[in-house]
Amino acid sequence: MLNARIKLRHLQAFLEVARQRSFARAAERLSITQPGISKTIRELEDTLAVSLFERTPLGVSLTQAGLTLLRHAGPAVRALEEGVDALQAVQTGAHWLRVGALSTVESRLLPEALRRWQSNTASERGAQVITGTSAFLLSRLRRGELDVVVGRMTEAREIHDLSFEHLYYERLQLVVRHQHPLLAEPSLTADRLSAYPWIVPPPQTTLRHQVDSFCVRHGIALPMQRVETLSLALGHRYTLTGDAIWVAPEEAVRTALRCGELCELALPLELHGGSVGICTNRSLRPSLAAEAFCDGLREVAVEVIKGHNP
Repeated sequence: MLNARIKLRHLQAFLEVARQRSFARAAERLSITQPGISKTIRELEDTLAVSLFERTPLGVSLTQAGLTLLRHAGPAVRALEEGVDALQAVQTGAHWLRVGALSTVESRLLPEALRRWQSNTASERGAQVITGTSAFLLSRLRRGELDVVVGRMTEAREIHDLSFEHLYYERLQLVVRHQHPLLAEPSLTADRLSAYPWIVPPPQTTLRHQVDSFCVRHGIALPMQRVETLSLALGHRYTLTGDAIWVAPEEAVRTALRCGELCELALPLELHGGSVGICTNRSLRPSLAAEAFCDGLREVAVEVIKGHNP
């Protein structure tokens, strides 16, 4: 039985401090004073007879007890919020969805699935799409702040205690603009790539790990002249206006390759690609809105697979 001394405000304060890793920032987000949030956390620690946070040079971090509470408190508070949202949805006919999206699905899978999800009902449906790295999005999913995360993430360490459903495989490709100097070389070798700027995913991302593995296999180093980004729009435009080599998700450049605007180099970065899929928090019961959205993702994935194998 839950201790009667533990109130919702205690759990909300705990989750916000864990999220912000700072009492000051958490207090600002919750619109209370820093002494007020410190008192609330002390009350929770006294009730549980454990320390939940410890000071670090960068702010605060969770103790082992704090990590244990986080695994349960986040989904519990999220479930309560979903209950309130469900009651409001019954009254207004509206449905709300929170999606985490990796760059690998921004071009086709996600927008098409969202379009179908919103159009396949007479009631109003709203969605909030959060982008970022797999580590960032999966941590929010684990805390119950997202309903689902979509993208290529099977290589992420943070996925181990979550539920992942495979949809299809997708490769990273080395692409350049039409008439790039490297396209004229009869026998392209990896050492020639270092002479040009690169556009690559940022460090500590699952996609960057694949780039680093490619460099190790071929005995080359990434050039200092590079742009590190997950932005597809930036990567596309930068590639078209110069001699950069773009490490791009296959689906993101499919149309540009077919029309000849971009070209894939005759040196594969990876042969089989990684698994693109749906990640959910198994400790949370999915909402009807999330279930309907995932059905749409599966439908679009079948069409993406057919596009991979025309």
